[in-house]
Amino acid sequence: MTQPPTEATLRRLERASGSLATRAVSRMDEELSWFRAMPADQRSWVTLVVQAGVASLVEWCREPGRPPRLTGEVFGAAPRDLVRVVRLKQTVDLITVAVDVVESHVESLAEPGDAEALRLAVLHFSREVAFASARVYATFAEERGAWDARLEALVLDALVRGERDDELPGRAAALGWGGVSPVVVVVGATPEGPGDLHQSVTRAARALRCEVLLGVHAEQLVVVLGGVQDLEVATARIAVEFGPGPVVTGPAVEDLSRAGDSATAALAGLRAAPAWPGVPRPVGTDELLPERALDGDPLARTTLSERVALPLQAAGGEVLETVQTVLANGGNLEASARALFVHPNTVRYRLKRAAELTGCSLTDPRGSWTLQVALALTHLGGERSLWH
Repeated sequence: MTQPPTEATLRRLERASGSLATRAVSRMDEELSWFRAMPADQRSWVTLVVQAGVASLVEWCREPGRPPRLTGEVFGAAPRDLVRVVRLKQTVDLITVAVDVVESHVESLAEPGDAEALRLAVLHFSREVAFASARVYATFAEERGAWDARLEALVLDALVRGERDDELPGRAAALGWGGVSPVVVVVGATPEGPGDLHQSVTRAARALRCEVLLGVHAEQLVVVLGGVQDLEVATARIAVEFGPGPVVTGPAVEDLSRAGDSATAALAGLRAAPAWPGVPRPVGTDELLPERALDGDPLARTTLSERVALPLQAAGGEVLETVQTVLANGGNLEASARALFVHPNTVRYRLKRAAELTGCSLTDPRGSWTLQVALALTHLGGERSLWH
């Protein structure tokens, strides 16, 4: 910096710091509509910052060789919460107004012949304040990013463990997660190689207009999507971000508080997926019910019983007997008709009825497999009424 202002000028500037801050805030109120809308306590924080800025300018001019400690001297005058409510661009606007006010009073504040030195000092100092502002916001963003990462990990861990935590909605809200519906969990292998996984998944989710939470749990990537409009399109896009191997989608649930159910089902499907050679990617966990049941998943066994075995039982003995006979004959309708002493069209009609009841068609390999596993597990469970 060139020759600093004289001590007499600095004393006058020091005495005027309060009135300068008041005038700067008044100008902000006139020119910045968003500032007018701020609560009184937040406006008072800005006044403190401006006043501290003028005081720091005086000290800096007295010790021109000292680097300005602006973060503590200026911004330390206001609570850290001010960074949350005032954006960086708005802070630049505040600095601009404050500097204009101080500059407009240079002639009246400076001793004779000292105006140019004071004006240069204000301009130099305002630049330092702008740089300090950027550092403050960068530090806050870094700390907020680290905190968000920890908070996101806590939320994901609770969902994966199936915990019903009363604090879960609040934690999710702190991450910017709104009350969106529906919510679905997608799981698969964590991708290998370089790249910012969090950024790439988040970018993909934002392109789908979805809220997103993600994390790595036991080497598996867990992605929670909220507000999914087209489940098939969304999961197909997100599946690209996973590593090699199966990608399994849990059932859609009403909101984040129920996402633990979707996560539990999706992870169960991921464990069982290797039993299906050529499994689609992605695949819904309900499509893996037979494999999940064989893997010992009690929910899958219960679901197969409710969706397949019990509807066949309720339909009457002829439908159930026909399904069993066709399964025993390897899907051959003519052989099954001879074994049942009925016309093949009767067999077809009964199979159509079974498909309507269960959603599983015996003419489809997956449907046949699902029916076979469901009935076998029901038999092993001792529900003899299905068979007699």
